Amino acid sequence: MSSTPESPPSLYVSREPIFPRRVSGKFRNLKWIIMIFTLGIYYVTPWIRWDRGPSMPDQAVLIDMANRRFFFFWIEIWPHEFYFIAGLLVMAGLGLFLFTSAAGRVWCGYACPQTVWTDLFILVERWVEGDRNARLRLHHQKKWDLRKARLRLTKWVAWFLIGLATGGAWVFYFTDAPALFHNLITGQAHPVAYTTMLVLTLTTFFFGGFAREQICIYACPWPRIQAAMMDEDTLTVAYREWRGEPRGKLKKGEIAEGQGDCIDCMACVNVCPVGIDIRNGQQLECITCALCIDACDDVMARIGKPRGLIDYMALTDEVNERAGMAIKPIWKHILRPRTILYTTLWSLVGIALVVALFIRQDIDMTVAPVRNPTFVTLSDGSIRNTYDVRIRNKHGEERSFRVIANGDPSFIVVLEGSDNAEVRVPADEMHIQRVYVTAPKGAAPAESERTDLRLWVEDVSNGDRVYKDTVFNGRTN
Repeated sequence: MSSTPESPPSLYVSREPIFPRRVSGKFRNLKWIIMIFTLGIYYVTPWIRWDRGPSMPDQAVLIDMANRRFFFFWIEIWPHEFYFIAGLLVMAGLGLFLFTSAAGRVWCGYACPQTVWTDLFILVERWVEGDRNARLRLHHQKKWDLRKARLRLTKWVAWFLIGLATGGAWVFYFTDAPALFHNLITGQAHPVAYTTMLVLTLTTFFFGGFAREQICIYACPWPRIQAAMMDEDTLTVAYREWRGEPRGKLKKGEIAEGQGDCIDCMACVNVCPVGIDIRNGQQLECITCALCIDACDDVMARIGKPRGLIDYMALTDEVNERAGMAIKPIWKHILRPRTILYTTLWSLVGIALVVALFIRQDIDMTVAPVRNPTFVTLSDGSIRNTYDVRIRNKHGEERSFRVIANGDPSFIVVLEGSDNAEVRVPADEMHIQRVYVTAPKGAAPAESERTDLRLWVEDVSNGDRVYKDTVFNGRTN
């Protein structure tokens, strides 16, 4: 008996446009606050000024790619201090691990850029086209009349302007914002700036306006990664099936024998930005935004039922509640060995970065011996070694520095291009200075194979000093 082989299931489901309904509640208000806060930081930060001195940039947050410097208010990160950036990335990763293990995909639901901008685009869409029912009618209207064309064009123009502002704000972080804005308006900016703005404008326009939840489902790897970070005690949005089933229509004041609290109103589905039914259990598409909780709580209040049919809960809560046991307090879900470990690691990295930030010096140096030749014998028989000393002046003003050699009292230090052992280094610059160290004829360093040498760089104005150890090569080397 032959059978027709079934075709393999498609890995991609044809998209059904989602038109979330407006909802009010504590989680929706929290999302508004986070959206305003994060967007405010992103758009406003490049315009904040910070006085660092006459020769320093006055932009509070600046990624100076040309000079390979990062400025954050009073903090300046140099290229050799990249460990600060690496530490911040480690803290960000540990923070994601902590929040995911404690409360599921709260990052995705509240602070992810894709979620924030999609929320903003949906808000604009609601302002232009109306709430869910009005947008559905407009979507199903096959004939394009003047009204539909006007609403669509208005919405798309608003989306494009938001995308343009997003791309513009991004490039402002890499150079002086007011100067770049003037150059952009007058057409004098570098083509890289225009190209970057165009790419970010189009991606924001497409991702936030059209792709929306598709980015989360098909493009973002985080839904797959977070599954390994969640356990049975992780708080996540869930439906109390044992309380809500069986579903049925119910009006306020009515009591139906054997019927659950869920009245199948579809409010939880209609407000979901990814269009899922949380009553079907945990799904990869769920971003844990908790809007379904607000919608369900509102319905429960209207029909006189207890809130919490959909709520933040853990898998262990389901077992306990079905058995009639007391619900575990939220703090016990959060404060457990896994989250404590993440918090401890996160705190240790943060403390280490703060300590490293406060103990770093305002001057820095490196020493590179010149080994071609290893040493030079002068006409009077003395031995001279050559070193390239890199001096970083992290002050906001020009400083004079003195170079001192320790290791043997006979050492004589001479700086190329200087009558004395001092060199002036411009503000916030690195200067390479050739240094000659000479040992007189007959001195121990001149006759030895090698002698330990310590080169000091001293700030003439305040006495701050740093040093690097190297070696002095004698004639027997």
